[in-house]
Amino acid sequence: MRAPIVIKIGGAVLDNLTRFWDQIKAMDSPVVIVHGGGIQSTSLAKRLGHAPKIIEGRRVTGPLDLKIAEWAMRGAVNVRLVAQANACGLKAVGLSGVDGAMINVRRREPWVIDGEKVDFGWVGEIVSIDTTLIETISDAGFISIIAPLGIDNSGQRYNVNADTVACTLAAHIHAKELLLVTDSGGVLRNLNDPSSLLRTCSPSDETAGITQGWISGGMSVKIQTARSALEKGVSSVWVLGVDDLLEKQNATSIIMEKE
Repeated sequence: MRAPIVIKIGGAVLDNLTRFWDQIKAMDSPVVIVHGGGIQSTSLAKRLGHAPKIIEGRRVTGPLDLKIAEWAMRGAVNVRLVAQANACGLKAVGLSGVDGAMINVRRREPWVIDGEKVDFGWVGEIVSIDTTLIETISDAGFISIIAPLGIDNSGQRYNVNADTVACTLAAHIHAKELLLVTDSGGVLRNLNDPSSLLRTCSPSDETAGITQGWISGGMSVKIQTARSALEKGVSSVWVLGVDDLLEKQNATSIIMEKE
């Protein structure tokens, strides 16, 4: 398998993929896509009369939340993306981390937040990734589109943060590039001001952003996991918009500390 490009897309951009697939077709490297589906999971939960709980950008996953994640992400979202890719002339296969026991996890230990112990439920922390299935699919000329579910050694399924899946997978398959797609594009100091874009984001920038409040919630989690990918050997990591995969005109490069 040649060094691939790993792309993570969130549920917030699924209605704005007009140019996305054309950009994928223009890439000269194998592509692996990891998707989220938080918005779709929340929408389904509300239709079922269930209020999801999110703490510091991370979803608490009770038994019903896990079923909803499977229905929404491995079901509706994954099938939709695979159908779109195939309709655009790509050859795509839908997977989750459960397939081939690709993403082996253990249950996340409770965290202490503001002095309170928080149990995130059926949320998995990645133990290992078996890339055999992805490599086989890629070598056959197909794109893998992966829903962020994992499995433990007993067969129990877990919800896994999609950014974490993308970053860890990118390191394991020696990706040449990791693209984290958001609905807002790159990292902004002011969400209402596109000119406040950070072209690079170092640990110092991240600390300043968290302190000043312009990096928070899901973006904070995204940048933290992006940096872990750099530490594990991925050479290029970007936060960017769905139409900016090639040009990166309004993208933020996640970097280690500036010298």
